[in-house]
Parts: sequence; C-alpha cells; structure tokens
Amino acid sequence: VQLQASGGGLVQAGGSLRLSCTASGSIFNTNILAWYRQTPGSERDFVASVPRAGEPTYTNSVKGRFTISRDVLENTMYLQMSNLKPEDTAVYYCASAPTDAKLERRDAFWGQGTQVTVSS
Repeated sequence: VQLQASGGGLVQAGGSLRLSCTASGSIFNTNILAWYRQTPGSERDFVASVPRAGEPTYTNSVKGRFTISRDVLENTMYLQMSNLKPEDTAVYYCASAPTDAKLERRDAFWGQGTQVTVSS
C-alpha cells in the first residue's frame, strides 16, 4: 500500500495551496481518505476526511477554507486550501483507513508528509 503526498510549499497569509495524495486503487476505492497535520512537539491532528460515499468532514478551524475531494479516475485525493493563515503551518499527511474508528486511533496507512508554511 502506498500513499504519496505532494503540493506543499511556502505561501503568504491569505494565499492558496492544493495538496495531492495518490493512492493504490485497492484502498482508494474502498477506504476513508483523510488529511492530518502536525507541528513540532504536537500530536498529529485531524484536518479533513472523505468517505468512499457520503459527505466530507472537517475540523472546525478549516471549515469554509479547505475543501477535500477525491478523483476516482486518477486515484488521487486533494486538499484545496484557501485563505491560509500562519496557524495552518504544519507538515500535512494523507491517510487511509477502512473505518472511522481506525482512523481515529491513527491505525491507518500513512503517506509521507508535505510541508506547508504560511508567512504572515
């Protein structure tokens, strides 16, 4: 199982970035896909998730600014981030798990992180 994240970078506050995560077809088509983020010395925090079918879920701090989506044909998940704030600075990780419970326990497949830095 492989997850490959990309798209991070340096952006000014108020700017936008789009993160991508490619995944193998078997988990992409059946699992919940999610984004987490982590800052030094902190735990890895939930950002957003999208099930195979149904509505996405977001942490409160990104609602209205971030949009998670999945492209079935491309086996790719996206996180469109707009109106970025300095507090969004973190390493962003994509993850995949068959159930919400496993995702909440961090019992998931993880991609490597991609750094997002938002300057003020």
